[in-house]
Amino acid sequence: MIKIFNTLNKKKEKLVPICSKMINMYVCGITVYDLCHIGHARTLIFFDVVFRYLQYIGYNVNYVRNITDIDDKIIKRAHKRKETYDQLSNAMIYEMQKDCKMLNLIPPKYEPRVTNYMNEIINMIQILYEKGHAYINYDNDVLFNLSTYKNYGVFSKKIKFFLSTKNIKHHTFFQKEKNCDFVLWKHAKSNEPSWPSPWGKGRPGWHIECSAINYGIFGKNCDIHGGGADLIFPHHENEVAQSVCAHTGAQVNMWMHTGMVMYKNNKMSKSLGNYYTIKSCLKKYHPDVIRYFLTSSHYRSQINYTNTSLKQAYYAVKRLYFALLGTMSLPIQYKKNKFYLKFLSAMNDDFNTPKAYAILFTLARKINSYKEKNMHQANKLSTILRVLSNLLGILYDNPDNFLNRHLNLSQNKIQQINTLIQEREIDRKFHKWKAADIKREQLKSMGIILTDTKNGTRWFIKNNKKL
Repeated sequence: MIKIFNTLNKKKEKLVPICSKMINMYVCGITVYDLCHIGHARTLIFFDVVFRYLQYIGYNVNYVRNITDIDDKIIKRAHKRKETYDQLSNAMIYEMQKDCKMLNLIPPKYEPRVTNYMNEIINMIQILYEKGHAYINYDNDVLFNLSTYKNYGVFSKKIKFFLSTKNIKHHTFFQKEKNCDFVLWKHAKSNEPSWPSPWGKGRPGWHIECSAINYGIFGKNCDIHGGGADLIFPHHENEVAQSVCAHTGAQVNMWMHTGMVMYKNNKMSKSLGNYYTIKSCLKKYHPDVIRYFLTSSHYRSQINYTNTSLKQAYYAVKRLYFALLGTMSLPIQYKKNKFYLKFLSAMNDDFNTPKAYAILFTLARKINSYKEKNMHQANKLSTILRVLSNLLGILYDNPDNFLNRHLNLSQNKIQQINTLIQEREIDRKFHKWKAADIKREQLKSMGIILTDTKNGTRWFIKNNKKL
Protein backbone atom coordinates (compact mmCIF):
# COMPACT_ATOMS: atom_id res chain seq x y z
CA MET A 1 0.00 0.00 0.00
CA ILE A 2 1.42 3.36 -1.03
CA LYS A 3 1.29 6.29 1.35
CA ILE A 4 1.60 9.84 0.00
CA PHE A 5 1.94 13.13 1.84
CA ASN A 6 -1.22 15.00 0.89
CA THR A 7 -0.45 18.73 0.95
CA LEU A 8 -4.15 19.45 1.36
CA ASN A 9 -4.40 17.63 4.71
CA LYS A 10 -0.73 18.00 5.72
CA LYS A 11 -0.27 14.28 6.42
CA LYS A 12 0.54 10.96 4.77
CA GLU A 13 -2.48 9.14 3.43
CA LYS A 14 -3.06 5.82 1.69
CA LEU A 15 -3.38 6.10 -2.06
CA VAL A 16 -6.85 4.72 -2.78
CA PRO A 17 -7.67 5.12 -6.49
CA ILE A 18 -11.09 6.46 -7.39
CA CYS A 19 -11.24 3.75 -10.08
CA SER A 20 -9.65 0.43 -9.16
CA LYS A 21 -6.16 -0.14 -10.67
CA MET A 22 -6.32 3.21 -12.48
CA ILE A 23 -4.58 6.41 -11.42
CA ASN A 24 -5.50 9.76 -12.95
CA MET A 25 -2.59 12.14 -12.37
CA TYR A 26 -2.47 15.79 -13.41
CA VAL A 27 0.76 17.81 -13.09
CA CYS A 28 1.10 21.51 -13.77
CA GLY A 29 3.50 21.88 -16.66
CA ILE A 30 5.64 24.64 -18.13
CA THR A 31 4.74 28.16 -19.24
CA VAL A 32 6.68 28.09 -22.48
CA TYR A 33 8.16 31.55 -22.91
CA ASP A 34 11.79 30.50 -22.41
CA LEU A 35 14.02 27.44 -22.10
CA CYS A 36 13.38 25.09 -19.18
CA HIS A 37 15.72 25.32 -16.20
CA ILE A 38 16.82 22.94 -13.45
CA GLY A 39 14.00 24.08 -11.18
CA HIS A 40 11.54 22.83 -13.78
CA ALA A 41 13.56 19.65 -14.16
CA ARG A 42 13.01 18.66 -10.54
CA THR A 43 9.24 18.53 -10.92
CA LEU A 44 9.46 16.94 -14.38
CA ILE A 45 11.83 14.21 -13.18
CA PHE A 46 10.10 13.48 -9.88
CA PHE A 47 6.70 12.94 -11.44
CA ASP A 48 8.37 10.84 -14.12
CA VAL A 49 9.57 8.60 -11.26
CA VAL A 50 6.03 8.52 -9.83
CA PHE A 51 4.69 7.63 -13.29
CA ARG A 52 7.25 4.85 -13.75
CA TYR A 53 6.70 3.39 -10.30
CA LEU A 54 2.90 3.40 -10.33
CA GLN A 55 2.91 1.71 -13.74
CA TYR A 56 5.46 -0.86 -12.57
CA ILE A 57 3.38 -1.96 -9.59
CA GLY A 58 0.36 -2.51 -11.80
CA TYR A 59 -1.62 0.71 -12.14
CA ASN A 60 -2.91 2.05 -15.42
CA VAL A 61 -1.71 5.65 -15.07
CA ASN A 62 -3.34 8.42 -17.05
CA TYR A 63 -0.60 11.01 -16.70
CA VAL A 64 -1.50 14.52 -17.86
CA ARG A 65 1.00 17.39 -17.87
CA ASN A 66 -0.39 20.59 -19.32
CA ILE A 67 1.42 23.21 -21.38
CA THR A 68 0.62 26.89 -20.85
CA ASP A 69 1.06 28.26 -24.36
CA ILE A 70 -0.68 31.62 -23.87
CA ASP A 71 0.24 33.96 -21.04
CA ASP A 72 1.33 37.55 -20.32
CA LYS A 73 4.98 36.49 -20.29
CA ILE A 74 4.65 34.66 -23.60
CA ILE A 75 3.05 37.69 -25.24
CA LYS A 76 5.70 40.03 -23.85
CA ARG A 77 8.61 37.79 -24.91
CA ALA A 78 7.14 37.19 -28.37
CA HIS A 79 6.76 40.95 -28.87
CA LYS A 80 10.38 41.44 -27.83
CA ARG A 81 11.52 38.79 -30.31
CA LYS A 82 9.19 40.17 -33.01
CA GLU A 83 7.33 36.87 -33.24
CA THR A 84 3.73 35.79 -32.82
CA TYR A 85 2.85 34.16 -29.51
CA ASP A 86 2.40 30.75 -31.17
CA GLN A 87 5.73 30.95 -32.99
CA LEU A 88 7.45 31.46 -29.65
CA SER A 89 5.43 28.85 -27.77
CA ASN A 90 5.87 26.23 -30.50
CA ALA A 91 9.63 26.82 -30.53
CA MET A 92 9.86 26.54 -26.73
CA ILE A 93 7.67 23.41 -26.66
CA TYR A 94 10.02 21.81 -29.18
CA GLU A 95 13.03 22.66 -26.99
CA MET A 96 11.23 21.44 -23.86
CA GLN A 97 10.48 18.11 -25.48
CA LYS A 98 14.12 17.73 -26.50
CA ASP A 99 15.15 18.40 -22.89
CA CYS A 100 12.65 15.83 -21.64
CA LYS A 101 13.96 13.21 -24.05
CA MET A 102 17.57 13.87 -23.03
CA LEU A 103 16.59 13.51 -19.36
CA ASN A 104 15.07 10.10 -20.13
CA LEU A 105 11.53 11.17 -19.27
CA ILE A 106 8.67 8.93 -20.35
CA PRO A 107 6.20 11.17 -22.22
CA PRO A 108 2.90 11.73 -20.39
CA LYS A 109 -0.17 10.17 -21.97
CA TYR A 110 -1.56 13.65 -22.61
CA GLU A 111 0.10 17.06 -22.94
CA PRO A 112 -2.87 19.40 -23.43
CA ARG A 113 -2.19 22.95 -24.52
CA VAL A 114 -4.27 25.72 -23.00
CA THR A 115 -5.18 27.07 -26.45
CA ASN A 116 -6.83 23.74 -27.31
CA TYR A 117 -9.12 23.93 -24.27
CA MET A 118 -10.72 27.35 -24.70
CA ASN A 119 -14.25 25.89 -24.85
CA GLU A 120 -13.77 24.05 -21.54
CA ILE A 121 -12.29 27.16 -19.94
CA ILE A 122 -15.12 29.42 -21.11
CA ASN A 123 -17.74 26.87 -19.99
CA MET A 124 -16.27 26.73 -16.49
CA ILE A 125 -16.15 30.52 -16.20
CA GLN A 126 -19.77 30.66 -17.37
CA ILE A 127 -20.80 28.22 -14.62
CA LEU A 128 -18.99 30.31 -11.99
CA TYR A 129 -20.61 33.49 -13.28
CA GLU A 130 -24.10 32.00 -13.32
CA LYS A 131 -23.66 30.68 -9.78
CA GLY A 132 -22.67 34.12 -8.53
CA HIS A 133 -18.99 33.30 -7.92
CA ALA A 134 -17.71 35.72 -10.58
CA TYR A 135 -18.30 39.31 -11.60
CA ILE A 136 -17.36 41.64 -14.45
CA ASN A 137 -15.34 44.74 -13.60
CA TYR A 138 -15.35 48.08 -15.44
CA ASP A 139 -12.58 46.85 -17.76
CA ASN A 140 -14.80 43.93 -18.81
CA ASP A 141 -12.51 41.39 -17.15
CA VAL A 142 -14.21 38.48 -15.38
CA LEU A 143 -12.97 37.98 -11.81
CA PHE A 144 -13.56 35.30 -9.20
CA ASN A 145 -15.33 36.68 -6.13
CA LEU A 146 -13.59 35.15 -3.12
CA SER A 147 -16.20 36.42 -0.69
CA THR A 148 -18.52 33.70 -2.07
CA TYR A 149 -16.16 30.88 -1.05
CA LYS A 150 -15.80 30.55 2.71
CA ASN A 151 -13.10 27.85 2.80
CA TYR A 152 -10.42 29.77 0.93
CA GLY A 153 -6.95 29.03 2.31
CA VAL A 154 -6.90 25.23 2.59
CA PHE A 155 -3.28 25.07 1.40
CA SER A 156 -1.37 28.09 2.61
CA LYS A 157 -3.22 29.01 5.82
CA LYS A 158 -1.69 32.45 5.27
CA ILE A 159 -4.37 34.50 3.58
CA LYS A 160 -6.34 35.96 6.51
CA PHE A 161 -4.67 39.31 5.90
CA PHE A 162 -5.85 39.40 2.31
CA LEU A 163 -9.40 38.60 3.37
CA SER A 164 -9.59 41.12 6.21
CA THR A 165 -12.09 43.98 5.88
CA LYS A 166 -9.37 46.63 5.76
CA ASN A 167 -8.23 45.15 2.44
CA ILE A 168 -11.62 45.48 0.76
CA LYS A 169 -11.20 48.07 -2.00
CA HIS A 170 -13.73 49.85 -4.14
CA HIS A 171 -13.54 48.11 -7.50
CA THR A 172 -13.84 51.35 -9.50
CA PHE A 173 -10.26 52.07 -8.44
CA PHE A 174 -8.62 48.68 -8.11
CA GLN A 175 -11.01 46.96 -10.53
CA LYS A 176 -11.43 44.30 -7.83
CA GLU A 177 -13.86 44.03 -4.95
CA LYS A 178 -11.03 42.56 -2.89
CA ASN A 179 -7.28 42.48 -3.42
CA CYS A 180 -7.27 38.68 -3.59
CA ASP A 181 -10.02 38.34 -6.20
CA PHE A 182 -8.35 36.90 -9.26
CA VAL A 183 -8.88 37.07 -13.00
CA LEU A 184 -10.76 34.33 -14.81
CA TRP A 185 -11.00 36.05 -18.21
CA LYS A 186 -8.94 39.00 -19.43
CA HIS A 187 -10.64 41.37 -21.82
CA ALA A 188 -8.70 41.70 -25.09
CA LYS A 189 -6.20 44.50 -25.56
CA SER A 190 -5.17 45.75 -28.97
CA ASN A 191 -2.58 43.66 -30.80
CA GLU A 192 -2.91 40.75 -28.35
CA PRO A 193 -4.17 37.24 -29.18
CA SER A 194 -7.78 36.71 -28.16
CA TRP A 195 -10.70 34.28 -28.36
CA PRO A 196 -14.45 34.98 -28.50
CA SER A 197 -16.47 34.56 -25.30
CA PRO A 198 -19.82 35.65 -23.80
CA TRP A 199 -17.93 38.60 -22.24
CA GLY A 200 -16.24 39.67 -25.45
CA LYS A 201 -12.90 38.75 -26.95
CA GLY A 202 -10.16 37.92 -24.49
CA ARG A 203 -8.04 35.14 -23.00
CA PRO A 204 -8.04 33.11 -19.81
CA GLY A 205 -6.35 33.93 -16.54
CA TRP A 206 -3.69 31.53 -15.32
CA HIS A 207 -5.58 29.71 -12.55
CA ILE A 208 -8.69 28.74 -14.51
CA GLU A 209 -6.65 26.90 -17.14
CA CYS A 210 -5.63 23.92 -14.99
CA SER A 211 -9.04 23.57 -13.34
CA ALA A 212 -10.81 23.49 -16.70
CA ILE A 213 -8.32 21.16 -18.42
CA ASN A 214 -8.25 18.80 -15.44
CA TYR A 215 -12.05 18.66 -15.29
CA GLY A 216 -12.31 18.35 -19.07
CA ILE A 217 -10.14 15.21 -19.03
CA PHE A 218 -10.88 13.60 -15.65
CA GLY A 219 -14.10 15.17 -14.44
CA LYS A 220 -14.15 14.80 -10.65
CA ASN A 221 -11.93 11.71 -10.82
CA CYS A 222 -8.41 13.13 -10.40
CA ASP A 223 -6.42 10.99 -7.96
CA ILE A 224 -3.22 13.05 -7.82
CA HIS A 225 -2.58 16.68 -8.68
CA GLY A 226 1.08 17.68 -8.60
CA GLY A 227 3.39 20.62 -9.10
CA GLY A 228 6.13 22.66 -7.48
CA ALA A 229 5.68 23.98 -3.93
CA ASP A 230 5.68 27.53 -5.29
CA LEU A 231 2.30 26.76 -6.89
CA ILE A 232 0.55 26.04 -3.58
CA PHE A 233 -0.35 29.70 -3.24
CA PRO A 234 -1.93 31.25 -5.11
CA HIS A 235 -2.27 28.86 -8.07
CA HIS A 236 -3.49 25.67 -6.42
CA GLU A 237 -5.33 27.61 -3.73
CA ASN A 238 -7.30 29.27 -6.50
CA GLU A 239 -7.77 26.02 -8.41
CA VAL A 240 -9.52 24.50 -5.41
CA ALA A 241 -11.77 27.54 -5.00
CA GLN A 242 -12.81 27.54 -8.66
CA SER A 243 -13.34 23.80 -8.90
CA VAL A 244 -15.36 23.44 -5.69
CA CYS A 245 -17.57 26.41 -6.58
CA ALA A 246 -18.12 25.32 -10.18
CA HIS A 247 -18.68 21.62 -9.64
CA THR A 248 -19.83 21.40 -6.00
CA GLY A 249 -17.19 19.31 -4.31
CA ALA A 250 -13.54 18.35 -4.50
CA GLN A 251 -12.13 17.59 -7.93
CA VAL A 252 -8.81 16.20 -6.63
CA ASN A 253 -8.14 13.49 -4.03
CA MET A 254 -4.46 14.11 -3.25
CA TRP A 255 -2.04 16.98 -3.80
CA MET A 256 1.72 16.49 -4.12
CA HIS A 257 4.33 19.24 -4.28
CA THR A 258 8.06 19.17 -4.97
CA GLY A 259 10.42 21.37 -2.97
CA MET A 260 12.21 24.30 -4.54
CA VAL A 261 15.63 24.23 -6.17
CA MET A 262 17.57 27.08 -4.60
CA TYR A 263 20.54 28.98 -5.99
CA LYS A 264 22.44 31.36 -3.71
CA ASN A 265 19.62 31.41 -1.15
CA ASN A 266 16.90 32.27 -3.66
CA LYS A 267 14.43 30.11 -5.53
CA MET A 268 15.77 29.32 -8.98
CA SER A 269 13.42 31.06 -11.39
CA LYS A 270 13.24 32.77 -14.74
CA SER A 271 11.82 35.94 -13.22
CA LEU A 272 14.85 36.34 -10.92
CA GLY A 273 17.28 35.38 -13.67
CA ASN A 274 19.20 33.10 -11.28
CA TYR A 275 18.81 29.87 -13.18
CA TYR A 276 20.70 27.27 -15.18
CA THR A 277 18.91 25.85 -18.19
CA ILE A 278 18.59 22.11 -18.59
CA LYS A 279 20.52 22.40 -21.85
CA SER A 280 23.49 24.12 -20.21
CA CYS A 281 23.64 21.44 -17.51
CA LEU A 282 23.42 18.62 -20.05
CA LYS A 283 26.49 20.00 -21.79
CA LYS A 284 28.49 19.30 -18.66
CA TYR A 285 26.70 16.47 -16.88
CA HIS A 286 25.33 13.12 -17.94
CA PRO A 287 21.49 12.99 -17.69
CA ASP A 288 21.79 10.36 -14.94
CA VAL A 289 23.81 12.81 -12.84
CA ILE A 290 21.09 15.45 -13.14
CA ARG A 291 18.36 12.92 -12.34
CA TYR A 292 20.28 11.66 -9.31
CA PHE A 293 20.99 15.17 -8.04
CA LEU A 294 17.32 16.11 -8.24
CA THR A 295 15.94 12.87 -6.75
CA SER A 296 18.55 11.88 -4.14
CA SER A 297 16.92 14.26 -1.65
CA HIS A 298 13.32 13.71 -0.60
CA TYR A 299 11.02 15.32 -3.12
CA ARG A 300 9.37 17.59 -0.55
CA SER A 301 12.67 19.01 0.67
CA GLN A 302 14.41 22.11 -0.61
CA ILE A 303 17.72 21.51 -2.42
CA ASN A 304 20.61 23.83 -3.25
CA TYR A 305 22.13 23.94 -6.70
CA THR A 306 25.94 24.07 -6.47
CA ASN A 307 28.77 22.71 -8.59
CA THR A 308 29.91 20.71 -5.57
CA SER A 309 26.51 19.02 -5.31
CA LEU A 310 26.58 18.08 -8.99
CA LYS A 311 30.10 16.66 -8.66
CA GLN A 312 29.01 14.59 -5.68
CA ALA A 313 26.09 13.34 -7.74
CA TYR A 314 28.50 12.39 -10.53
CA TYR A 315 30.67 10.28 -8.22
CA ALA A 316 27.60 8.63 -6.71
CA VAL A 317 26.26 7.59 -10.13
CA LYS A 318 29.76 6.52 -11.12
CA ARG A 319 29.79 4.02 -8.22
CA LEU A 320 26.60 2.45 -9.53
CA TYR A 321 27.87 2.21 -13.09
CA PHE A 322 31.15 0.73 -11.89
CA ALA A 323 29.19 -2.02 -10.13
CA LEU A 324 27.49 -2.88 -13.44
CA LEU A 325 30.78 -2.89 -15.35
CA GLY A 326 31.48 -6.36 -16.70
CA THR A 327 28.16 -7.82 -15.56
CA MET A 328 25.18 -9.08 -17.51
CA SER A 329 21.46 -9.43 -16.81
CA LEU A 330 20.09 -12.90 -16.11
CA PRO A 331 16.54 -14.29 -16.44
CA ILE A 332 16.00 -14.73 -12.70
CA GLN A 333 13.15 -14.52 -10.21
CA TYR A 334 13.91 -11.56 -7.97
CA LYS A 335 10.61 -10.38 -6.49
CA LYS A 336 11.30 -12.08 -3.16
CA ASN A 337 14.84 -10.71 -2.95
CA LYS A 338 15.37 -8.65 0.21
CA PHE A 339 16.91 -5.70 -1.66
CA TYR A 340 14.00 -5.63 -4.08
CA LEU A 341 11.45 -5.72 -1.26
CA LYS A 342 13.25 -3.02 0.73
CA PHE A 343 13.34 -0.79 -2.34
CA LEU A 344 9.59 -1.16 -2.86
CA SER A 345 8.98 -0.48 0.82
CA ALA A 346 10.94 2.78 0.55
CA MET A 347 9.06 3.89 -2.55
CA ASN A 348 5.72 2.98 -0.98
CA ASP A 349 6.51 5.36 1.87
CA ASP A 350 5.84 8.67 0.11
CA PHE A 351 8.40 7.92 -2.63
CA ASN A 352 11.36 7.93 -0.26
CA THR A 353 14.05 8.08 -2.94
CA PRO A 354 16.98 8.75 -0.54
CA LYS A 355 16.25 5.43 1.16
CA ALA A 356 15.75 3.77 -2.23
CA TYR A 357 19.17 4.98 -3.40
CA ALA A 358 20.79 3.71 -0.20
CA ILE A 359 19.53 0.24 -1.15
CA LEU A 360 21.03 0.62 -4.64
CA PHE A 361 24.42 1.50 -3.16
CA THR A 362 24.27 -1.53 -0.86
CA LEU A 363 23.54 -3.65 -3.92
CA ALA A 364 26.48 -2.06 -5.74
CA ARG A 365 28.86 -2.94 -2.90
CA LYS A 366 27.61 -6.53 -2.89
CA ILE A 367 28.09 -6.82 -6.65
CA ASN A 368 31.66 -5.55 -6.44
CA SER A 369 32.48 -7.99 -3.64
CA TYR A 370 31.15 -10.93 -5.69
CA LYS A 371 32.96 -10.04 -8.92
CA GLU A 372 36.20 -11.63 -7.77
CA LYS A 373 34.72 -14.82 -6.33
CA ASN A 374 31.27 -15.53 -7.78
CA MET A 375 30.45 -13.84 -11.07
CA HIS A 376 27.11 -15.62 -11.35
CA GLN A 377 25.96 -14.09 -8.06
CA ALA A 378 27.30 -10.70 -9.18
CA ASN A 379 25.23 -10.99 -12.36
CA LYS A 380 22.11 -11.91 -10.39
CA LEU A 381 22.45 -8.85 -8.17
CA SER A 382 23.29 -6.63 -11.13
CA THR A 383 20.02 -7.75 -12.72
CA ILE A 384 18.13 -6.49 -9.67
CA LEU A 385 20.14 -3.25 -9.68
CA ARG A 386 19.18 -2.63 -13.30
CA VAL A 387 15.49 -3.31 -12.65
CA LEU A 388 15.32 -1.00 -9.64
CA SER A 389 17.40 1.80 -11.15
CA ASN A 390 15.10 1.81 -14.16
CA LEU A 391 12.26 2.81 -11.82
CA LEU A 392 14.31 5.92 -11.02
CA GLY A 393 15.12 6.44 -14.69
CA ILE A 394 18.89 5.94 -14.36
CA LEU A 395 21.63 3.46 -15.38
CA TYR A 396 20.20 3.00 -18.87
CA ASP A 397 23.54 3.85 -20.49
CA ASN A 398 26.37 1.43 -21.21
CA PRO A 399 28.75 1.50 -18.21
CA ASP A 400 31.75 1.99 -20.51
CA ASN A 401 30.09 5.00 -22.12
CA PHE A 402 29.40 6.63 -18.77
CA LEU A 403 32.74 5.88 -17.15
CA ASN A 404 34.76 7.07 -20.14
CA ARG A 405 32.43 9.88 -21.20
CA HIS A 406 34.83 12.67 -20.24
CA LEU A 407 38.24 11.15 -20.87
CA ASN A 408 39.91 14.35 -22.02
CA LEU A 409 42.88 12.26 -23.17
CA SER A 410 44.98 12.61 -26.29
CA GLN A 411 44.92 9.86 -28.90
CA ASN A 412 48.55 9.07 -28.06
CA LYS A 413 47.63 8.58 -24.39
CA ILE A 414 44.71 6.32 -25.27
CA GLN A 415 46.96 4.31 -27.60
CA GLN A 416 49.54 3.95 -24.82
CA ILE A 417 46.86 2.67 -22.42
CA ASN A 418 45.46 0.18 -24.95
CA THR A 419 48.96 -1.09 -25.78
CA LEU A 420 49.73 -1.78 -22.10
CA ILE A 421 46.40 -3.57 -21.71
CA GLN A 422 47.08 -5.74 -24.78
CA GLU A 423 50.57 -6.60 -23.49
CA ARG A 424 49.08 -7.45 -20.09
CA GLU A 425 46.54 -9.74 -21.79
CA ILE A 426 49.40 -11.63 -23.46
CA ASP A 427 51.20 -11.93 -20.10
CA ARG A 428 48.05 -13.35 -18.51
CA LYS A 429 47.51 -15.76 -21.40
CA PHE A 430 50.96 -17.24 -20.80
CA HIS A 431 50.55 -17.14 -16.99
CA LYS A 432 53.16 -14.42 -16.54
CA TRP A 433 51.27 -13.06 -13.53
CA LYS A 434 54.09 -10.94 -12.14
CA ALA A 435 54.58 -9.14 -15.47
CA ALA A 436 50.81 -8.65 -15.76
CA ASP A 437 50.67 -7.17 -12.25
CA ILE A 438 53.49 -4.76 -13.07
CA LYS A 439 51.54 -3.46 -16.05
CA ARG A 440 48.38 -3.13 -13.94
CA GLU A 441 50.35 -1.04 -11.42
CA GLN A 442 51.87 0.99 -14.23
CA LEU A 443 48.38 1.81 -15.51
CA LYS A 444 47.22 2.54 -11.96
CA SER A 445 50.02 5.08 -11.58
CA MET A 446 48.59 6.76 -14.68
CA GLY A 447 45.18 6.94 -12.96
CA ILE A 448 43.73 4.04 -14.97
CA ILE A 449 41.66 1.34 -13.26
CA LEU A 450 41.17 -2.05 -14.92
CA THR A 451 38.27 -4.46 -14.64
CA ASP A 452 38.71 -7.96 -16.05
CA THR A 453 35.55 -9.57 -17.45
CA LYS A 454 34.66 -12.58 -19.57
CA ASN A 455 34.42 -10.21 -22.51
CA GLY A 456 37.84 -8.70 -21.99
CA THR A 457 39.44 -5.98 -19.90
CA ARG A 458 37.74 -2.62 -19.46
CA TRP A 459 39.38 0.53 -18.21
CA PHE A 460 38.40 3.93 -16.87
CA ILE A 461 39.95 6.92 -15.15
CA LYS A 462 39.95 6.62 -11.37
CA ASN A 463 39.46 10.26 -10.42
CA ASN A 464 38.24 12.04 -13.50
CA LYS A 465 37.85 15.64 -12.33
CA LYS A 466 36.41 16.86 -15.60
CA LEU A 467 32.76 15.87 -15.51
